[in-house]
Amino acid sequence: MIHPSDPETQRPVAVRDGHGAPVTCSACGCRLRSGMADNDIAWFHFNPLGGRDARGCRVDCVDSPHDVAGYRAASLALA
Repeated sequence: MIHPSDPETQRPVAVRDGHGAPVTCSACGCRLRSGMADNDIAWFHFNPLGGRDARGCRVDCVDSPHDVAGYRAASLALA
């Protein structure tokens, strides 16, 4: 069993309506994984390969960092 407090198994979540929810791409609905871009946290498609996401869908944002709302991030700076 995976213990919910184990940091290595925690999934990135966004807060929607006061509840935790997975971060998903606004263009295609795929769940995203957390990572780093420009010294800030960002979310990316799983296993992007040849312009396609893990499901094999061709989406324009597959190689781009996303913000916590799932939109392609033009800039992740919080300034």
